Amino acid sequence: MEKRRLGNSELYVNPVGLGCMGFSHAYGEPMEKNEVIKTIREAYEMGYDFFDTAEAYVGICPDGSLSCNEELVGKALGDVRDKVVIATKMGVSHNEDLSLRTDSRPQTIRKSVEESLKKLGTDYIDLYYQHRIDPEVEPETVAETMAELIKEGKIRCWGISEVTEEYLRRANAVCPVTAIQNRYSMMARWHESLFPVCEELQIAFVAFSPMANGFLTGKYTPDTKFDKNTDFRAGMPQYTKGGYKKGKELLSFLNKLAEEKNVSQGQLSLAWMLNKKPYILPIPGSRKLDRLKENFRAGEIILTKEEISAIDQRLDKMEFQVFGGHQRKE
Repeated sequence: MEKRRLGNSELYVNPVGLGCMGFSHAYGEPMEKNEVIKTIREAYEMGYDFFDTAEAYVGICPDGSLSCNEELVGKALGDVRDKVVIATKMGVSHNEDLSLRTDSRPQTIRKSVEESLKKLGTDYIDLYYQHRIDPEVEPETVAETMAELIKEGKIRCWGISEVTEEYLRRANAVCPVTAIQNRYSMMARWHESLFPVCEELQIAFVAFSPMANGFLTGKYTPDTKFDKNTDFRAGMPQYTKGGYKKGKELLSFLNKLAEEKNVSQGQLSLAWMLNKKPYILPIPGSRKLDRLKENFRAGEIILTKEEISAIDQRLDKMEFQVFGGHQRKE
């Protein structure tokens, strides 16, 4: 499996990374902490070398204790720190209604990076993201602060999550951006407009929710129940009866292609983006070891340019109701 360069940095990682959020946050009650550490470590043994976390990924365990994702990632990978790339994020917190509150002031960034270093048990962060754009802080100000942190050796490179082209260009002009992390899947393609910018500026596109929050695995139905208090999927439109109906054509199409390739639907959805562009790095997450192995092996599946084009042509004619936006390409 050939490694991919992480944007303009000197960091190289395997094609599929591990999104660690679901161990502690947004996908039901947090896993038992020792199980999280064990699972992350087993993922490393499988070949994962790119791990994604954030300061905001915190959940309440059944015993009332906090499950801090950064701490668990740090404990799992502490003794192999020099063999992995760890990405974390700053700049958001959750309101009581689960909406996001942004804060990317320089003093907040500096406070957050120190706390993340401590939680991760490391003296440097490989990739440090601004988790969401803060409308109250100019991109140049954020970039200047990140440049200072790079010079100080606290971070190796930086990125922006859910970024726009204008914001990205302004930030990059001050301090080169290594990666963006935006939602991207067969059902969520509105950020493909950023591909030319990534190519021009040598920026990696880290794709979160690459299987549309699990929908593209084909493992869920409109009757699947999610805990509305702990699982964000309970409010996602693709899991409503109407959303499922709109996505059913894609699931049928995906299932047919997967059977022809003798792979799973989830693997094919990852292979589609991996073969589309060499700078795309999906970071699917799962709590199940067999699913983690399946996701990782998607990096070995080859799709031709013609196959990718044929898939895109079918997707262009489909309409989806999906979390993050309403996808319809004319």
